[in-house]
Amino acid sequence: MVDVEVKDDTVIFEVRGLDKLWAFKSQLTIPASHIKNVYRDSDCAMGWLDGIKLVGTAIPNIFKAGRFYQDGEYVFWDVRHPQNAIGIELENEHFSKLVIEVEEPDVVIDLIRKSILGE
Repeated sequence: MVDVEVKDDTVIFEVRGLDKLWAFKSQLTIPASHIKNVYRDSDCAMGWLDGIKLVGTAIPNIFKAGRFYQDGEYVFWDVRHPQNAIGIELENEHFSKLVIEVEEPDVVIDLIRKSILGE
């Protein structure tokens, strides 16, 4: 699971608990201006052939955390419960997308959208 915080014009994604170990990452800091879109992604693909694991952990249809190569792009994952997953499309970043599990998806989506709009 990931906690999301907005500070000024930056969005901080803090990986929680043991997920830091599985994802080999503890934090991502992204300028709000680099976020193109954010949305619910409860149908995120977590099967056997859904991307190539570069660094991280993947147990098909159960857990996916770390850096993956999917559809020609680098994607960061941290999802155990897809019903709480959100997708965040990025530009001018190493990752083209983040697929993360958050505690309250709708609240986090609103928070990120407000940071994108500068509210």
